[in-house]
Amino acid sequence: MGYWREATGIKGPSGFGSGNTAEQVTQGIDASRLTAIVTGGSSGIGAETARVLALRGAHVIIGARNLEAANAVKQNILNSIPSARIDIIQIELSSLKSVRAFAEKFLAMNLPLNILINNAGVMYCPFKLSEDGVEMQFATNHLGHFLLTNLLLDKLKTTAEKTGIEGRIVNLSSVAHVGPYSEGIKFDKLNDKKAYNDMMAYGQSKLANILHSNELARRLKEEGVNVTANSVHPGLIRTNLGRHAACFITVLRAFTFFLWKDIPQGAATTCYVALNPSLKGVSGKYFADSNLEKPSAKARDEALAKKLWDFSEELVKNSK
Repeated sequence: MGYWREATGIKGPSGFGSGNTAEQVTQGIDASRLTAIVTGGSSGIGAETARVLALRGAHVIIGARNLEAANAVKQNILNSIPSARIDIIQIELSSLKSVRAFAEKFLAMNLPLNILINNAGVMYCPFKLSEDGVEMQFATNHLGHFLLTNLLLDKLKTTAEKTGIEGRIVNLSSVAHVGPYSEGIKFDKLNDKKAYNDMMAYGQSKLANILHSNELARRLKEEGVNVTANSVHPGLIRTNLGRHAACFITVLRAFTFFLWKDIPQGAATTCYVALNPSLKGVSGKYFADSNLEKPSAKARDEALAKKLWDFSEELVKNSK
């Protein structure tokens, strides 16, 4: 159903479909009491997500590697929304040191935190290890966000408790999660250059995003806190994310042109899951085209999710 809905734009049970924009799925929502962090907010759907959250009144903190680009996004938002509240903190998701510095700076601002959108990512990179010695796509797309979420989790919990407003964590995954390595996550050969395949490594990192959300949702529910965690597939978006595989992306677009979205449409599912009141209490789910979808069997594997959590904790611990 997901591909058919994405291709045709047919609206799902939520009342929205692939043709809807982030503005449309948040129409009438007042987010003026909310503070949100958006990683990768200096371009593409991250920038549009930041803009629409600001449009709805939220105080938005953009986490970005490129401060010049982030400031340009901030200025563009202020030009169209003079009342927007936008702050910028530098972050390089592939660097755990940078992630810790971001969290420290944000917490020093003494702001509440209602929404964490783990949006930043890289795609189809040539093999490279991060400064922490972790394969780059896994490091950027999963591990950095895993650490960031853990560092900000207490703030999300206390904000929800003090305000009575549900906290929400949104992980940007992808339909590419269906195409990881055969074992799902290469725990034993994560950093093995000989075993590396750029597309499968991307699929692995996107699978990790869903597994992270699911295990986090389970833990939050067990703890009984008013915070949810979900993952989303934004769609095939016309951005520069696929710059490392330009030829492949060009061919892919030629054969799947009817599936591709523009940036306002690409940010819709993220904004829907972050803000829509109909999702109160919904956690550990996967969304596409602003509707609930069923991810792959590996993405629903609870044992794999727990194993990934423990594995990620060890990687983070060893980087200190």
